[in-house]
Amino acid sequence: MQFVDEASIIVEAGRGGNGCLSFRREKYVPKGGPDGGDGGHGGSVYLVGDDALNTLIDFKYQRYYQAESGRPGQGRQMSGRAGGDLIVKVPVGTTVIDEDTLEVIADITEIGQQVLVAQGGRRGLGNIHFKSSTNRAPRKTTPGTDGERRNLRLEMKVMADVGLLGMPNAGKSTLIRSVSAAKPKVADYPFTTLVPNLGVVKLGMHEHFVMADVPGLIEGASDGAGLGLRFLKHLTRTRLLFHVVDVAPFDESDPVEAAQAIAHELKQFSPTLAERPRWLVINKLDLVPEDEREARVQAILEGLAWKGPVYRISAISGEGADALVQAAHRWLTEQRRQENENEEAAEREREMRERMEAEAVARTEARLGRKRKRSEQDDDDFDDDGVEVEYVE
Repeated sequence: MQFVDEASIIVEAGRGGNGCLSFRREKYVPKGGPDGGDGGHGGSVYLVGDDALNTLIDFKYQRYYQAESGRPGQGRQMSGRAGGDLIVKVPVGTTVIDEDTLEVIADITEIGQQVLVAQGGRRGLGNIHFKSSTNRAPRKTTPGTDGERRNLRLEMKVMADVGLLGMPNAGKSTLIRSVSAAKPKVADYPFTTLVPNLGVVKLGMHEHFVMADVPGLIEGASDGAGLGLRFLKHLTRTRLLFHVVDVAPFDESDPVEAAQAIAHELKQFSPTLAERPRWLVINKLDLVPEDEREARVQAILEGLAWKGPVYRISAISGEGADALVQAAHRWLTEQRRQENENEEAAEREREMRERMEAEAVARTEARLGRKRKRSEQDDDDFDDDGVEVEYVE
C-alpha cells in the first residue's frame, strides 16, 4: 500500500429541511388552522480515529464528503426526517487543519476519538409556529439553513515511542530491520527510505515498543530541502530519539559535521523537539578495524562535546543492538511509570507535546503560505504581450 501522510479534502454538512406551509383540511372541521411541520436538521460530518488505517491514501482518490440533507416538513404537523451524519474514518495520529484559516481543528490521537468538522444546517420552521391570537392563518415559514462547508488539510503523524534520526545512508533502516519485524528497503545509496517505517520491537511477553524510521535528513531540511520538512513532523509523536551516526561514511565526510547539521535542522524545525532526550547511536563499527574503533568514537564524542548516552553498534550484524533496545525499553517504562504516578510529570509531557504540535503547525503554515505566495506570483507574472489573440464570431 502506498504511504500518504498528507491530504486535502472538502467536507460539507447537509442542508436543513424547509418548514411546511399547510392548513388543516378535514370534514366537519371548519377553519382547522395551520398544521405545517418543521424540516429535519441537516447531517453533520465527523472524523473518527481508526487504528485499522495507517495511511491517508483513501483521501487521495476521494476528496469530497457530504452528509445527508434534512427532509422538508409536511402537513398534519409532521416533521421532516433529519439527515444522517457522515462518519469519516482517519488514522490515529491525524491532525486536522482548516486550509482557509490555517486553524488547527483537532488532533486525533486516540482510537474512537470523534471530532465534528462540519455542522449540519438547522431545520426550517413550519407555519404552525407562527399562529397567534391576531394571526390565525399564518402563511409564514422559515427555510432550512445551509450546512457548513470546509476545506480541510489532513496531516498524519506516525505513533511511535522511539524515532530514528540521521543522515541518509546512516543505517537507520538496517537498524529497524535488525531489531524488529519491519522490512524497509535497504541499499548502498542514499535516500533508500522515502516514507516512514514502523517496527514493533519485542523484548518478551507483553513487553514491546514502537520504533519509527523516517527518511534521512540533509542540510536545509527544516526549510523544505530534501524530504525533511515533510517527515520531521513524525518525530513529534516520539518520546525518545536515536541519533544514528555513520562512523565510516562511504563519501568520507566528517561524521561530526553531519551530526551537528542534523541537530541544527532539528532545532530549526522545532526547538521543543530538540529538547527531547536524544541518544547517540554510533553505527557501522564493523567497517572499522577493531584497533581503530574506540579512537574514532572518541573523536566523534569530543567533536560534538557529547554528554548524553552513547551506544556503539553494528546494525547489519546486530552487535550492540540488543543492549540499545533493552536500555530504551527500561527508559520508556520508567517514563510511563513517572507519568502515571506523578501528575506534574504527566502535565510536563502534555505541555511539551502541545508546544511541539504548535511549532510543527507553524512550520506547516509557513510552507503553505510560501506555496500560496508562489502561486499568486505566478498568476501576477503572466504577460500576454506579444501574444496574438484571434477572436472568432
